[in-house]
Amino acid sequence: MKEEYIDLHVHTSYSDGIFTPKEVIEYCKKVGVVAVGITDHDNIDGIEEALIEGEKLGVEVVPGVEISCDFKDTFEEEIHILGYYIDYKDTNLKQKLKFFQEARQKRAYKIFHKLVSLGVPIKEEDVFKNSIKSIGRLHFARVLKEKKIVSSIKEAFELYLGYGKPAYETKLKVSPQEAVSVIVEAKGIPILAHPYLEISMDAKSIKKLIEYGIKGIEVYHSKHPKNIIDELSLLAEKYNLLITGGSDCHGSIDGHPPLLGSLKIPYKILENIKIYKETLVNS
Repeated sequence: MKEEYIDLHVHTSYSDGIFTPKEVIEYCKKVGVVAVGITDHDNIDGIEEALIEGEKLGVEVVPGVEISCDFKDTFEEEIHILGYYIDYKDTNLKQKLKFFQEARQKRAYKIFHKLVSLGVPIKEEDVFKNSIKSIGRLHFARVLKEKKIVSSIKEAFELYLGYGKPAYETKLKVSPQEAVSVIVEAKGIPILAHPYLEISMDAKSIKKLIEYGIKGIEVYHSKHPKNIIDELSLLAEKYNLLITGGSDCHGSIDGHPPLLGSLKIPYKILENIKIYKETLVNS
């Protein structure tokens, strides 16, 4: 029997991805991904479109979200928490995310004004023309590249947008406990995203997050080398945590092919998540 692969961390044009939800599903079909997690930043508006297209093309869609959290043991003092199988129609969830989106918009204007004050020749409509709710630094990076102010997305972050750079602006971050609460109240499963990128790799930090309610770790990620995957797998086993994985695809960046489907994550990973979800429903 042919192995089936999944990708549980994908962003759409409803946050800072390039693909529309429909295009995400079409690309999944193209590269042989049988199940995909739609995990936009503080945004669930793309889930319905993905579900409809997934039904048409036979691609399973996992409704999700990604929330930024304040956590001091990190480079940028933040971590990201993914919520899987959320009730994306939940009123409380929508209200909470609307608040996060408004904070993102305020932060975006601060970044814009910092860039202008630095003499960067961009206009307000260059960034805010599409009324994107979950606007982030990647939007600015793309504009800077399109206008040939920088030669690449990477350079935009290195010169202007990265942590500690002149146009960097901190964003609203809730506590991990609050993020977990929002996800759990929406009947979702809270998962620690790409810990290798942001969190110190000690078990103490992981244990703290388990106390806050984390139920799994994103072990497989496009920026996790094999030794880190092995370490995280052992941690997950030690603390009886779910293992998840995804590419964190935002579309094509700097001419590179989209990361969607680049990791060969077996469907068994999703089966285990669904078994856990079933225990929640029946408990």
